[in-house]
Amino acid sequence: MSSELEQADTKPTGDIESESQSYESQDHVILTADQKIAETKKLAEQYGINEKAFMRKVDLWVVPPMILLYFLAFIDRINVGNAKAFGMEKAIGLHGHQYNTALAVFFVPYIFFEVISNKALKIVKPHIWLSSLILLFGAVTIGMGFVKNYGQLVACRFLLGIFEAGTFPGIFYVLSTYYSPIEAQKRFSFFFSSTCLAGAAGGSIAYRIHDLNGKHGIDSWAWIFIIEGSFTAGLALLLFFCIPDFPETSRFLNENEREFLKKKLQIHTVDSGFDYEYTFSDMWTQFKKDPTFIYTSLAYFGLIIPAYGYAYFAPTIVQQSGYTNAQSAQAHSVYPWLLAFGATNIVAYFSDLTRIRSPYALGSGLVGLVGLAMVLGSHDPSVRYGGCFLTAGGLYSCMPQLICWNSLNFNGHVRKALGTSFQIGFGNIGGIIAVFIFLSKDSPRFVTGLSVCLAFTVFALVMICVIAFHCKRMNDKKATVAYRQKFFAREEKEIAFDGDLNPNFEYLY
Repeated sequence: MSSELEQADTKPTGDIESESQSYESQDHVILTADQKIAETKKLAEQYGINEKAFMRKVDLWVVPPMILLYFLAFIDRINVGNAKAFGMEKAIGLHGHQYNTALAVFFVPYIFFEVISNKALKIVKPHIWLSSLILLFGAVTIGMGFVKNYGQLVACRFLLGIFEAGTFPGIFYVLSTYYSPIEAQKRFSFFFSSTCLAGAAGGSIAYRIHDLNGKHGIDSWAWIFIIEGSFTAGLALLLFFCIPDFPETSRFLNENEREFLKKKLQIHTVDSGFDYEYTFSDMWTQFKKDPTFIYTSLAYFGLIIPAYGYAYFAPTIVQQSGYTNAQSAQAHSVYPWLLAFGATNIVAYFSDLTRIRSPYALGSGLVGLVGLAMVLGSHDPSVRYGGCFLTAGGLYSCMPQLICWNSLNFNGHVRKALGTSFQIGFGNIGGIIAVFIFLSKDSPRFVTGLSVCLAFTVFALVMICVIAFHCKRMNDKKATVAYRQKFFAREEKEIAFDGDLNPNFEYLY
């Protein structure tokens, strides 16, 4: 980190009471995880709150709406792969790399609108902003069922990128304001596993929709977009009433509960700085002073390439692994997604139980690596299909570990908004790469695409190690007296904006 704080002398921590008055005036005692839990219990008694019942209430109001929101967004994002398997390319006259280009166009606005959208969440309440995005996303998906040529398909994919851009980082931004770092992983992963269910549902729905081929003069590939888009747009109206706002203005919590949650999170982290307005200039200042934003984005970038490569082209890989009938291929593409759903939640449970992150992320990534190697290295259809299970299970367990870990390590609204949006926005540049490495001419082995996926999975694992090392190094740095004195010798607004750089905040790794 290149900030002044990083230049602080590494003088070992001494007797806290002997330090300067500015240092003493802060609540500097760093509590262990067990001590934080004990303090939270005392706080719950003070506010007359049954914490278990309260957290069940929070879970009920926060997690399911976010799961539904991203389930709809993800299924509408990847359904183009199922449409391709049912003959979309031939029907609208695509040739050469036009299909891949249409996929890539989605990521252009997606990359640029992430940070803007997260900033908008501080101006427009999340339930209004996010439900509006998903309504527009569903409407454009319906439109894709009526495209007649390449130009219309590209235009629709571009609009999808704009409207979907804010959903994923926005969800993690809002979710991360409700949970402490030691209780969040299983919630985040349960949410993220909706992508696995969306992948499974997409194949299953496409399998059934094939029976509509020719109804009202509409091909089965077009029915995929029309039906799934209508479903999304309709449920967006329900989500308007269900999506939670930030805790400070939450509609489902009373004033006593909001105050309890605020103080509970301060015990486990630091002040969120919700009451301070911030600008893009403030976000840029944070970005310049801390390489964590780069590290987390590079790790996610490395995972996006194999993850999207699998999501877009799994039906084709499965079909060419021995299931030559299109409907049969769609049915068999469901099962790896179901395994990924189970694996994601099991890994998350143990990650929260042990209060560590990087070992589980690394382990999941290695499983995905083995799966990709099986698909690439074997000519046996059964082995390649088995590799799909490990690929989906490993990669889609690793990604929520990484995103949740990083989302909760960023604290304060400025750093959290920037960290979640930049990680996902920059990382999705990998989506552009993913759609150009699985080309029809490389079928059925896709050696180039799978080799690139293997390489970037290794890269992501290296970056996960870098993040873990950086977190440990910063924890050690923040424990020094000089760092703490320099940090707290500033205005309250600056301290709030620096969020997790606060010495009282301990990074998980």
